[in-house]
Amino acid sequence: MFNGKSVVITGGTGSLGKVLTKSLLAGDAGTPCKITVFSRDEAKQHFMRMEHQQKEKVTDEIIYHNFERLLQFRIGDVRNYHSVCSVLKGADIVINAAALKQVPSCEYFPYEAVMTNITGAENIVRAIRENDLPVETVVCVSTDKACKPVNVMGMSKSLQERVFIAANITIPNTRFICVRYGNVLASTGSVIPLFHEQIKNGGPITITTEDMTRFLLPLEKAVDTIFAAIKEALPGETFVPKVRSAKIVDVAKALIGNRNISLKITGIRPGEKVHEIMVSEEEAWRTYVRGAYYAIKAMLPELVKKEEKGPALTKEYSSNSDLMNFEETIDLLRKNNLMADHEIMEKGKLLR
Repeated sequence: MFNGKSVVITGGTGSLGKVLTKSLLAGDAGTPCKITVFSRDEAKQHFMRMEHQQKEKVTDEIIYHNFERLLQFRIGDVRNYHSVCSVLKGADIVINAAALKQVPSCEYFPYEAVMTNITGAENIVRAIRENDLPVETVVCVSTDKACKPVNVMGMSKSLQERVFIAANITIPNTRFICVRYGNVLASTGSVIPLFHEQIKNGGPITITTEDMTRFLLPLEKAVDTIFAAIKEALPGETFVPKVRSAKIVDVAKALIGNRNISLKITGIRPGEKVHEIMVSEEEAWRTYVRGAYYAIKAMLPELVKKEEKGPALTKEYSSNSDLMNFEETIDLLRKNNLMADHEIMEKGKLLR
């Protein structure tokens, strides 16, 4: 589905963008004719470029060859309309991973979240519409926090979803679709790297409340969700992966293992939920199965073209619905090489 396509990844130097870029360079779903990483962080672009030049040249000849041939880095910001117009020229597929996503940061600086998460999305829509750009597909990378949002980050991402979905009406030649998922394991700013650092420093590990649950998704599964949506989603649909969840306290205890490290309860941070929701009760009646995913149909009736048999859900899809037990949580962390084991501690040179 990517053969011969020009792909633009906004926010492409983030955790998701890096894994997504590597998957595209490997040709996992076809080989694009060009991959453009668009972000405002020149340092991250430099380190990403160096990583591919040095590591891939030794470890993967195909990725290195495609890196030399296909990958392009562009400095710019989704907040800037002219930058967006420039980078989208010639694009076939746009994956919008640019976001302010730290919940407390967005609470303290709400307008900054609005500028990136909402105005940035509108700039993409506006650039395509006002310049008649022949973009085939735009993917909105969203979050479970956008579902029944209680914080600025979730509210701004919820509006981002609506900006893109509504664009299908005014730009019918471009397909605007969304993906929505929970916490990506070990992504920048997520809880597992924090726990690793706290363990290296001898603790304590801080958790907000023992009741807190979260959907846990490997980075590769996040990429798979994007690929599945590009392949199958109808205009205005939101793809949601079927994924297990865990208690955060179980994640912390699994990483601690038998070390003499304590847990410290700090209380819920500004804007945090105890449980996240991936599909709300109101959305459940228009949610259908697409293989390993749920597809939420658009709320706008003009976009609902296909009749389907009864909805897949009868209630909300919550992180408190299908919890892994402690052993399953350990197994997930181990499969994704995230256990704070002896080797990790030695590398940190802070083994206690």
